[in-house]
Amino acid sequence: MNASSANPFLTHDHELLRDTVRRFVTDRVLPHADGWEAQGHVPRDVLRDMGELGLFGIRFDPEYGGSDLDTLTTVVLAEELGRSTYGGFAITVLVHTDMATPHLHHAGTPEQKARLMPDLIAGRKIAAVAMTEPDAGSDLQSMRGTARRVGDEWVLNGTKMFITNGVHADVYFVAMKTGEPGRNHQMSMFIVEKGAPGFRVARPLDKQGWLSSDTAELVFEDCRIPAANLLGEEHRGFQSLVKNLQNERIVLGAQAMGEAAKAIEITLDWVKQRKAFGATLWDKQAIRQRLAMRLSQVEAARALIYQTAWRDSQGQQVVKEVSMIKSLAGTLVNEVMFDCLQFHGGMGYMRESAIERMSRDARVQAIGGGATEVLLEEVAKRM
Repeated sequence: MNASSANPFLTHDHELLRDTVRRFVTDRVLPHADGWEAQGHVPRDVLRDMGELGLFGIRFDPEYGGSDLDTLTTVVLAEELGRSTYGGFAITVLVHTDMATPHLHHAGTPEQKARLMPDLIAGRKIAAVAMTEPDAGSDLQSMRGTARRVGDEWVLNGTKMFITNGVHADVYFVAMKTGEPGRNHQMSMFIVEKGAPGFRVARPLDKQGWLSSDTAELVFEDCRIPAANLLGEEHRGFQSLVKNLQNERIVLGAQAMGEAAKAIEITLDWVKQRKAFGATLWDKQAIRQRLAMRLSQVEAARALIYQTAWRDSQGQQVVKEVSMIKSLAGTLVNEVMFDCLQFHGGMGYMRESAIERMSRDARVQAIGGGATEVLLEEVAKRM
C-alpha cells in the first residue's frame, strides 16, 4: 500500500474505504435520513447492508468476517459518517463498531466470539455498551449497579442511562460492580442479550439532537444470565472500560471533525451566493476570515487525530493525546457550528436547514464519551 499524496498517514486502501462510505451515504442515507430522524432510529436493513459491505468488521478478526485493519481506517470511517450531516446515524454505527463490539473483541472467550462476532460483524445483530448510570456519567467509580454470582448464574441489579442503541440492540455489554462495597475499581463486564429474564428497556429517551439514534434507559431487576456470560476477568471491568475509551475518543474526535469540515463546506457555498448590502456575504472580510480560521483549526485538529491514530496503530501510548483530541474536537465542533449557523442568518435557524440539525447534534460532542472538563484533567495529569 502506498501513502496517499493528500495525507502521509493514509494509504490508497484508506481512500478506497472513504469512497465506499461516501457513496453509501449518498445512495442509502441522505435520501431517507429525515424519516429516520422522525422515527427515532436507523432501519435494520440499512445496518445489515453496511455489515455486508464490511464496514462493521474493520478492526476485527478475519475468522469471524472482519478485516483486521488499523486505527486510521476507523478514523476514515468516523470522519465520513460525520460528514453525512446526520449525527444520529453516525453514532448508531460507531457505537456498534467502535464502542460496544470491541469489548467482545478484546476480552471475549473463543466460545463467546464464535457465537456472537459473526452476527455483529455482518450487521445481523446490533450492539450497545451500558456503563453510564443516572448518578454516574464520566465518573465511572460512582457506579452503583451490582452483579453477584449465584450458582451457575450472575444476578444483575441496577439502572443504566443514556444508552445509545439501547432500544433496538440485540447484545449489550454491561458494566456492574462485583467487588466488596467501597472497592471502587472492582467492576466486571457482562454479556446480556435481549430477552434475558429481569432485563428490560425502561423507556426511550427524547433528546435535543442525534434524533435518528435510539437512546434508552435500561433496568436490571434480578436479571439472570449464565455464568459463562462474564466478559473478561472478574473485577477487571474498569480496566476494560478505560482501555476501550481510548479508541472511543479517537473515533468521536474524528466524527466531530468530519461534521465540522462538512459544515464549513455547506456554509462556504451559502455565503458565496447569499447577497446582502450589494455584495455576497463572502465579500465581507469578517466572514471569510472567520471561516478561514475555523478551517485552519479543523485541519490542525485532524492532523492531531491522524498522527495519534497512527501512533496507536504502532502500539504507542497515546492516553494524553486521545484526551486532547476529545476535549479539543468536542469544543471546536460546537464553535464551528455556532459560526456556520450565524452566517446562514434566519435560514440557519429553520428545521429545513442542515446546519440547524448539525448544530443540535454537535452539542453532545462536548459531553458524551467523557465531558470536556474531565478530559482536560486527564491531559493536565500528564503535563
